[in-house]
Amino acid sequence: MDVQAGKTVKGIRFEDIRDVGDPVEMGRRYSQAGADELVYLDITASHEKRKTLPELVRSIAANLNIPFTVGGGVSDLEDARILLEAGADKISVNSAAVRSPELIDRIARNFGSQFVTLAIDAREQENGWQVYINGGHIQTRKELFSWAREGQERGCGEILFTSMNHDGAKKGYAIEALDHLSRILSIPVIASGGAGETRHFAELFSRTNVDAALAASVFHYEEIDIPGMKRYLSQQGIEVRI
Repeated sequence: MDVQAGKTVKGIRFEDIRDVGDPVEMGRRYSQAGADELVYLDITASHEKRKTLPELVRSIAANLNIPFTVGGGVSDLEDARILLEAGADKISVNSAAVRSPELIDRIARNFGSQFVTLAIDAREQENGWQVYINGGHIQTRKELFSWAREGQERGCGEILFTSMNHDGAKKGYAIEALDHLSRILSIPVIASGGAGETRHFAELFSRTNVDAALAASVFHYEEIDIPGMKRYLSQQGIEVRI
């Protein structure tokens, strides 16, 4: 769930952002529906040079019974400590890690690799997959696959890759890029960006070795329900937690 100004929001390819509901209430609903994990990303915290609010994290933790990850504006060890103490199960780093990669080392060394998710937003261009930061506002010189490998070497416990080309388009995941990521890394890979139909989830798990699929729009707008989607995947021979 992308969060902005205390509200859950959703856009298309990181633009046309719209309010879709309360993050605590939506999290409780998804938890009851059978979601395995939730990811809360404060999408404007880095761009606006502010921190993710620990009060929101404490409220989320009090209302969920499944693991959740929090990211946005995490720029030092103290930020991570505050959010973990507020109840987050994992910390997601993105923009600050691109600017200071040693942040990954410090969080992993102090809290453990299992607490660190490296979120990568990348757009496919003529010269390959280029990494963006600050909620997709700033292009960097980093390339998706080399940055993901570096993140693994520095100690992150998993990679959350969002394809900016596919985000909100509902035409399927970035299969080729995700397949390559899952082959070159030994840590879990979470796919994000592009889910529009149940078959997109099946395609992802049957054609790549990714460990999890993240989706937002199809659940926020009730186009797919989680129990039904899990039953469908199980019928396709894909192992899911039901």
